[in-house]
Amino acid sequence: MKPEVVFGLENAAWPALLVNASGAILLANAAAKTIFGAELNGNPAQLAAVWSPENKGSAVDFLALWLESQPVMTVLKFRTTSGPAASFTTAICQFSDHEKRWIVLQLLSGVSAMMPSPAEHDTALKQKLDCMLQLARTMSLDFNNALTGVLAHTSLLLGKAEPGHPWRLSLMEVEKSAARAAEIATELAQFTRQEKEVRRAPAGNLNLVVTRCVDFFRTTHGARFTWNLELERFLFEARFDEAKVQQAVSKILENAVDSFGLGGMGPITVQTRSVELTQATQDRNVRLAAGTYVCVEISDSGAGIEPEVMARIFEPFFTTKRPPHRGLGLALVYGIITNHGGGVAISSEPGKGTSARIYLPAEKSRVLETAVSDQSLRGAGTVLVVDDESLMLTMAETILSDFGYKVLTANNGQVALNILSQPDVEVDLVITDLVMPGMGGRELIERIRQQAHDLPILCTSGYVSPENKPSVGGYLRKPFTTAELLRKVKNMLSTSGNS
Repeated sequence: MKPEVVFGLENAAWPALLVNASGAILLANAAAKTIFGAELNGNPAQLAAVWSPENKGSAVDFLALWLESQPVMTVLKFRTTSGPAASFTTAICQFSDHEKRWIVLQLLSGVSAMMPSPAEHDTALKQKLDCMLQLARTMSLDFNNALTGVLAHTSLLLGKAEPGHPWRLSLMEVEKSAARAAEIATELAQFTRQEKEVRRAPAGNLNLVVTRCVDFFRTTHGARFTWNLELERFLFEARFDEAKVQQAVSKILENAVDSFGLGGMGPITVQTRSVELTQATQDRNVRLAAGTYVCVEISDSGAGIEPEVMARIFEPFFTTKRPPHRGLGLALVYGIITNHGGGVAISSEPGKGTSARIYLPAEKSRVLETAVSDQSLRGAGTVLVVDDESLMLTMAETILSDFGYKVLTANNGQVALNILSQPDVEVDLVITDLVMPGMGGRELIERIRQQAHDLPILCTSGYVSPENKPSVGGYLRKPFTTAELLRKVKNMLSTSGNS
């Protein structure tokens, strides 16, 4: 008599038996029938027919003693069609319906000739995992290529759009979404690496991040506020994750806007400055070690913060705002900035406003204030771009030609070598992807070095980093913005004396 339950293991690759408390085999899947053969032909078949006497006690005694409702794992021996008893790691669980009780035995591994050995099983599992990781690597590469095109074209248009342009807000949202997607793609790529890379944050200009954030809020909130933007022209250079720091600055700007209430109006001042500390310094709740920092300070004249609230502002899930606010804003800011080795100092007086200061560790070298539309990013010379993705070639050609460069493209390494071998073609810089079918980027670089030792080469990739060899002149991680590409090209040509 079959139970009125769903077995659910009929198509499992391992043997599975459904038995009752008296040892009758009510259901057996195809794998079990292969292993045990004619022993399951009884009406109903009995567990005793396949039970090995080498087990402690009979099959019925085992079932009677096994009263646990939670699943367990044990090693049992069963007689198979191959003759001798075989050991199986057996998963056992039971379920019941009023007075009826059923037990499921799953024989997950054994030494039967009809079942894969543990070593074979591990090998098959490793092969499956390798296939999954390779698929994830390929997806992250393709995703990064697509995002590079989105980010680069978007930042190019942003550089051409005036602050009041009706499309500027939408373009900024596209850029922000693409940056977040790029972060996810990078995390996926890092997960698939067998050797994990310790990635150093790139050097950046905090002024550019702050300007982008203020532009967004100025466009969103129109004439409600007077925005005073005071940027230090030659700011110290800092290393930071641009997407995360932009998220932190945006959250503080959001709090400044909210401090005025729904109909409030007033000035919001945003300042950046370089800070040099000769000794450890305390700024409100933050103690800063001696050293160099970049600081962005956001001040408002809104409602301010009560003293009892100030003590808890960085606590996760603490908020004085109504839903849907979850109280994660300043906790998120604190986490991002402290993970960069910096600090967040907040001072406030009820009814008079709040000032929030973000400090990031910096280097004494100063970054020149530039923008994508700045003439300083324009250049001259011939650039050969090598990539197997046509969208990457189109993107690079559009941007570089728009800023004064002559652009040649090749969709594989051999085509690139053919272009370089032409006597009437003079190339000043090669930009090549590292991962390409056929001739990869590294092989292409070696072939170029055999012909032209001094030709500048810029490598790009969303997955692998170039080896630290003299043959590799520069590296730009995908996805990148228009400004990042132009600065890198300009710098490499200037260094080589070709611009």
